[in-house]
Amino acid sequence: MEVTSLESNTQVPAKPLKVESPWKIAYRRFTRNKLALFGLIIVILMFLICFFGPMFSPYNLYDYKLIDKNKPPSAAHWLGTDKLGRDVLLRTMLAGRISLTVGLVATAITVFVGATIGAIAGFYRGIVDTLLMRIADIFLALPGLPILIILGTVLSDLKVDPGNRIYFVMLIIGILNWVTLSRLVRGQILTLREQEFMLATEALGLNDRRKIFRHLLPNTVPIIIVSATLGVAGAILAESALSFLGIGVVPPTPSWGNMISAANNLIDFRKRPWLWIPPGMCILITVTAINLIGDGLRDALDPKMKK
Repeated sequence: MEVTSLESNTQVPAKPLKVESPWKIAYRRFTRNKLALFGLIIVILMFLICFFGPMFSPYNLYDYKLIDKNKPPSAAHWLGTDKLGRDVLLRTMLAGRISLTVGLVATAITVFVGATIGAIAGFYRGIVDTLLMRIADIFLALPGLPILIILGTVLSDLKVDPGNRIYFVMLIIGILNWVTLSRLVRGQILTLREQEFMLATEALGLNDRRKIFRHLLPNTVPIIIVSATLGVAGAILAESALSFLGIGVVPPTPSWGNMISAANNLIDFRKRPWLWIPPGMCILITVTAINLIGDGLRDALDPKMKK
């Protein structure tokens, strides 16, 4: 009997193509940007130093030793002492806590207000859009720094407690800076609401709140992230300017701005650089690093960038 062998026609299935999510692509692009990574490392180090460094200091914020006033940097005081004998290194780290916190909280307020108003204006359009954008135009026409100075002066006239003053500074900076983000979000929402997935939300009968906050706003996250990152740097500069003028965060609460303001005469400026160079360099380094991160995020999250 002849046995015939059947040739196997089975084929090895091809491996499915591995599709990366947009966030993984953005992460890969960001990690390839050396300047952005350098900025991220600097910011992380600044946070660690400012928030955990004071725990290891042998000095206290309220240690007044007039016998040690205006001492230059030494082994005992790495960055010297100020006119009241307080350790400048400790005050610089504690001031960093205040300045970084103001930047983060003020930006969070800006993101919440700006993203919400922009999303509502872009979704409803018509008279709602017109009304909200005219309000935005009014805020945009206001000179930012003079308004901050006026409001800071009002806080001084009202004799607000220095411990609570920082919260008002955060609120003021956050509310005055929402316009740019709201316009960016509005533009994105106007485009997204015409997409096919929004037709699906109509067919499912979802309410407006769910359409806006569950389906439209999440698609604007890349723009919000980039804007918020750059907004932190702007908020730190605004707080430093107000504190330098004596109408922001006021002593005894330290901030980088009012530490620079303490060196307000020619003798301090020329003979005692350790009073103003450390906080000034902290502002410069932090703001530059945050801007590098913002540029890196913008490039990484931009879908039009080349791979």
